[in-house]
Amino acid sequence: MSANRNFLQELLSGIVSRGRHRTSEPATPAQSLAALTRACETLMQPGGEASRILVAQQALSHYAGLDAEQRRAFFALLAEEYAADPEAIHTAYAAYREEEGNATLQRLFAACEPRRQRLLRRLNLCPGGTYELVKMRADLLGLLKEAPELAPLDADFAHLFGSWFNRGFLMLESIDWNTPAAILEKLIHYEAVHEIRDWSDLRRRLDPEDRRCYAFFHPATGDEPLIFVEVALCRGIPGNIQAILADGEELPAEAADTAVFYSISNCQRGLKGISFGNFLIKQVVQELKRELPNLSQFVTLSPVPGFAAWLDGAREAGQCRLSPTAEAALADDAWVQDEAARQALEPELRALAAHYFLEAKHRSGLPLDPVARFHLGNGASLHRLNWPGDTSAKGRRQAHGLMVNYRYELERIEQNHEAFSRDGSIACPNELRRLASRARPLLGEPHNA
Repeated sequence: MSANRNFLQELLSGIVSRGRHRTSEPATPAQSLAALTRACETLMQPGGEASRILVAQQALSHYAGLDAEQRRAFFALLAEEYAADPEAIHTAYAAYREEEGNATLQRLFAACEPRRQRLLRRLNLCPGGTYELVKMRADLLGLLKEAPELAPLDADFAHLFGSWFNRGFLMLESIDWNTPAAILEKLIHYEAVHEIRDWSDLRRRLDPEDRRCYAFFHPATGDEPLIFVEVALCRGIPGNIQAILADGEELPAEAADTAVFYSISNCQRGLKGISFGNFLIKQVVQELKRELPNLSQFVTLSPVPGFAAWLDGAREAGQCRLSPTAEAALADDAWVQDEAARQALEPELRALAAHYFLEAKHRSGLPLDPVARFHLGNGASLHRLNWPGDTSAKGRRQAHGLMVNYRYELERIEQNHEAFSRDGSIACPNELRRLASRARPLLGEPHNA
């Protein structure tokens, strides 16, 4: 059955492709929207799978011809005209009230499902449909701020993607310098933490014996990675990213005792909110442990993207007062080159950083820093603050040079995860809690040693 369906999809895809080549003039965005609207109406009618595959292919082709204005109009159409039918919901609910049971509950459930979910499932029938829908959601996400009324449509995308991209479908692949160039090129494009400047830079991250890279793929997205992680094998826990990214002496893999996850990049914006990272890190830890039993420590070297904004905002609001020497060192990044300025700034910056991780809260009640929420939610502990950990322009702009190690201890991951999920408890050394208390005078609070 699967082989027949694949053959049918390839055949229909070829028909649509030849049809496109015969078209003398490309359709205008308005014409594409009209054709797309008709195709969606056809998809919702009764019909066989073969015809639906063909119409879905045509519909996605028409969507590709829309401009920004027409895309927004199409999303508005889905949100308004393809919602659930209120009358059907009331009827199904009345039947359930009259006779509570699995059958009436199932009819109520079916009535509550927006029609657009069925439409999206049918669009997904055609070859490459899943990836096209991922890109469609990326377009939608770009509109939500100015068009919040489209949020229910986004919730439908997220609901379906949560099923289509669940852990059972993900494939972990090891990436190295011999991986096909088409995939390596995507790593350069999607790297979101530490820019890969060129092919030579990429080779330094993949080719040495003390480097590893792993990515999750999905059968429906082909060679498009969903997320990837770059790993450095080290002796001891590093605290500076420039040392890892530099072209230095190669460490034999069997001599390493620590695996450092120094860059984790989500590749598909349209899959925002679909969690891959927690599965990725835990599976990579298992893979590395199998390959290299000499590894005893698994840590990250992570950016702190919200620290500079938080600290700068607190200073501007008069909620934080640095000493004059620390203020001067921070004002023009004098600490980068001036050792005296660095020594003046370090005690205050480290204390404020500890406070930021342990006390500054997001509206959810969890840590303000998004990377902290991710790793602590995965069951890692907050292990060590590193300053200066990143002296690049981006590192100074985002975090005044601060980086942090999160530690993954296999025997404590579940315990840490449960404590963090239950009441926001952060696993960390007592030293960091004492350090956070030293920030209180800087924040206008009494210091209780």
